[in-house]
Amino acid sequence: MRIPLTVLAFLLATMAARADSFQDRVAPCLACHGEKGTSETENTPSLGGQRPAYALIQLYMFREKLRTFDIMNEMAKDLTDDDLRTFSDYIGTLPKPTPPADAGDPARMQRGLALVQQHRCNVCHTPDFSGQENVPRIGNQREDYLVKTMREYKDNSRHGYDATMAEVLQPVTDEQIVDLAYYLARVR
Repeated sequence: MRIPLTVLAFLLATMAARADSFQDRVAPCLACHGEKGTSETENTPSLGGQRPAYALIQLYMFREKLRTFDIMNEMAKDLTDDDLRTFSDYIGTLPKPTPPADAGDPARMQRGLALVQQHRCNVCHTPDFSGQENVPRIGNQREDYLVKTMREYKDNSRHGYDATMAEVLQPVTDEQIVDLAYYLARVR
């Protein structure tokens, strides 16, 4: 049985509102994003290893509906500024996702590496793709989430706090987005 997203958002928000301890409040987050920071939920990012500054900006954007995703908007709507800092600091303590055991298809990995170098992804996201300050960790992120996010930046349905990603992705084809995501999800 599948629960509609609006019902799930209401249930999670209700659980979070009634929670007494921080662990109780963060439990609904970890239910989707993974108990140890690695998501097992389709199109849902792993939060492990994310920079607190990046997490803080994203939570703020969800709270203010500058970034729209119903579940996250509902979860963040009643968070105070102190709550945003507490949650983002906590996210920064989660262990980073590990690469899959399978190193990936060498030809696809080579295409992905060439695209990373061509589009200079390793400048802002750092050479190991761990991110910095307000730039997210993308190394070993869920492949499906990376594809979804890059497509949204490219078609302007996802807005960041600046237009950098939309600009970078304009010349990138959908096939290249798929190769980039494949590579980044498996980076060692």
